Amino acid sequence: MTDSYTAKDITLMRQAIAQARLCTPTPTAFNVGALITDPHGRILSTGYSRQFPGNTHAEQCALQTLLTTTNSTPDYKDLVMYTTMEPCSERLSGNKPCVERILEAGIGSVVIGVKEPDNFVKCTGAQMLMEKGVRVVVIGEEVEEECRKLNAHLDDE
Repeated sequence: MTDSYTAKDITLMRQAIAQARLCTPTPTAFNVGALITDPHGRILSTGYSRQFPGNTHAEQCALQTLLTTTNSTPDYKDLVMYTTMEPCSERLSGNKPCVERILEAGIGSVVIGVKEPDNFVKCTGAQMLMEKGVRVVVIGEEVEEECRKLNAHLDDE
C-alpha cells in the first residue's frame, strides 16, 4: 500500500464523497461513494451505495455504469477507482464482494478514503487487491473526517 497521492487525487476523492452524500442512510449499511477515471483523471463513471436496486455498493454501481455507458472498451488496467471506503472483501448479504468485481474488471489502481471499520465484517479488501497486483493508495488524513462523517448514522452501533 502506498501513501503517495496528489492534489488531483484529493479533488477526485472529494467528488466521490459528494456521490456518497446521495445515499439514503440505513442502519445496516455504510454510505459510500465511488468514481472511475481514466489515467488523466477524467471521470468515466460514478456510483453510490444503494444507487441501483438490490443492495448495491458504490463500487459495483460505478462499474455497472461504466460498462453500460462507455462507447469504447477502455483498457481497464489503466483506470483508477476512487472510493470513500475500502472495497468490501465479504458481504453478509451473500452478494459478490466489491474486491472480486474490481479484480474481474481489471481496474489497475484503487484510491481509498478510509479503511472499512469493523462494524459488520473484518474487511481485508485493500490487502486482497494488493496481493493481486492492484495499486492501492489510502489518502487517509486529508479526507478521513469527511469520509467518516458520511457514516455518522452508524456511530451508535
